[in-house]
Amino acid sequence: MKSKEYRFSIQIYYEDTDHSGVVYHPNFLKYFERAREMVLGIDNLKRLWEADGLGYAVYKAELTYHDGIAFGETVDIRTVYEPEGDYRVNWHQEAWKENGQKAAVVANFQHVCLNKEKQLQPIPLLAG
Repeated sequence: MKSKEYRFSIQIYYEDTDHSGVVYHPNFLKYFERAREMVLGIDNLKRLWEADGLGYAVYKAELTYHDGIAFGETVDIRTVYEPEGDYRVNWHQEAWKENGQKAAVVANFQHVCLNKEKQLQPIPLLAG
């Protein structure tokens, strides 16, 4: 079952851009990661690691770039997730420009859960 949609706003700074003033493409990995972190909750992630020895890892990532986002713009990251069995969770994320007619960047990530020995573990319950 899919989660509700979560939204996370990102301000684009000059340091985020390449020589043309457009967001350097790998930075979207950071933006999407921050948005997922906000969904999961920083305190929950910290507790999961410190108390249970569990952490999430990206197993698969797919990004499609439809439009550039420039210095000074604000980006709305829209996120939904859906568990897939006991060992995977799929994240669908989109980066939208203000007043955009479609997503500028579309991403799909697949997470797994690992213990401190890097062994696959069942996905802990997610909020949502």
